Amino acid sequence: MNTTHFITDAFLLQSDIAEMLYNKYAKDLPIIDYHNHLSPQLIADDKPIKNITDAWLNGDHYKWRGMRANGIEEIYITSDITSKKEKFLKWAETVPYTLRNPLFHWTHLELKRYFNIDELLQPSTAETIYEKANSILEQKTPAQLLEDMKVEVICTTDDPTDSLEYHKIIAEKGFYTKVLPTFRPDTLLLIGKENFSNYINKLSSIVGFPITNLSDLLKAISNRIDYFNDLGCKLSDYGVDQLYAYDFTEEEANTIFKNGLKGNFISEDEVKIYSSCILFNLCKMYHNKNWVQQFHLGALRNNNTKLLDQIGLDAGVDSIGDFSYAKNMSNLFNKLNIENCLAKTITYNLNPSENEVFATMMGNFSEAGVPGKMQWGSGWWFLDQKEGMEKQLNTLSNMGLLSRFVGMLTDSRSFLSFPRHEYFRRILCNVIAKDIQKGLVPNDIEFIGKMIQDICYNNAKNYFNFQN
Repeated sequence: MNTTHFITDAFLLQSDIAEMLYNKYAKDLPIIDYHNHLSPQLIADDKPIKNITDAWLNGDHYKWRGMRANGIEEIYITSDITSKKEKFLKWAETVPYTLRNPLFHWTHLELKRYFNIDELLQPSTAETIYEKANSILEQKTPAQLLEDMKVEVICTTDDPTDSLEYHKIIAEKGFYTKVLPTFRPDTLLLIGKENFSNYINKLSSIVGFPITNLSDLLKAISNRIDYFNDLGCKLSDYGVDQLYAYDFTEEEANTIFKNGLKGNFISEDEVKIYSSCILFNLCKMYHNKNWVQQFHLGALRNNNTKLLDQIGLDAGVDSIGDFSYAKNMSNLFNKLNIENCLAKTITYNLNPSENEVFATMMGNFSEAGVPGKMQWGSGWWFLDQKEGMEKQLNTLSNMGLLSRFVGMLTDSRSFLSFPRHEYFRRILCNVIAKDIQKGLVPNDIEFIGKMIQDICYNNAKNYFNFQN
């Protein structure tokens, strides 16, 4: 594979207009990353991640899937048997075969932006790239890597039982990047699972009172939401495979919860009733705090149980599911809206066949004085690639208001993933430039440029109220 420079100034920008829009209006904006899975502990520890395998490959199931598809043995992917260098070399062996997969773009964009490496990663360049990247990483803490990319705010993903101790340390250190928690209560809904009662016992010990019924549970949840809110939390998230919005009474839910605590069998219908009750009450609490609620919907998780047993959760064996969400979204949002307690909401679908379903659903529950209150989020996970982003931008334009869109996020576990915002910005500018060239929108660069700046930065800053 030729080593000619690949990531040029015109990367993804297919016209002079696209280049002007990107360079003048999008390129230099700070980054707000309102959903990711970065480790607050690594930021708080303030020590370099000295090896690119640790910074780039560990926990990255995108790369793991690519390596497996290339026939790489698992010992070079997730095991402790092989060395960091051996793992990196196997990734370098895989990269040429990722051509036309977004991994090819992301890999070389990240090498260019963090390490000023222009060579294409392949076996013949792997040793040199490995050494150069490590020499730079030895001098850079995670906080410095974030600052280098002008990352103004990140929102991590945190369990309700988390102490948030590392968020406190980060706030005291006063880094350039503001690091805020996000309330992710998925485990609270997993009644009937093996560890459910243990989790509730853990929550009980944290809030300092016994949880024996539904009323206790809701009090404990409210307690933790207050705690998160006091430490700057402005978002919640939800990523269970189903959105629960079935009819329930709190008496029914209470009985089911008590049975779940005892480890009794919980039927599928009982799961729906209990989970619908908890989710509805959670959403009301979010509204009271003026939080934004997020719903990541559509993943069919843990398909390969052999790898799940070998590696554990987040093994990289998840895929797009074919669930139905429209009716439950409608029921949940409508019930909340009737009670005037529907918070700002972002939904993300993983199945692209549901793009229009999600985009149109969010248009049903707007609110006067709150522009863009109901958001259909950016291309997520398997849709976080050029075509997926373009489809999302075009569908949102057709079904809603692109100009009110809160833009991109990384959804990443790697501190080297922030050029994905650049990737999105270049794609956005190219899409709009094509419309200008075709005469579909006015050739008013200042007007268009302001919209691009809003989508890339201003809308998110205002929507999440990060300035406070």
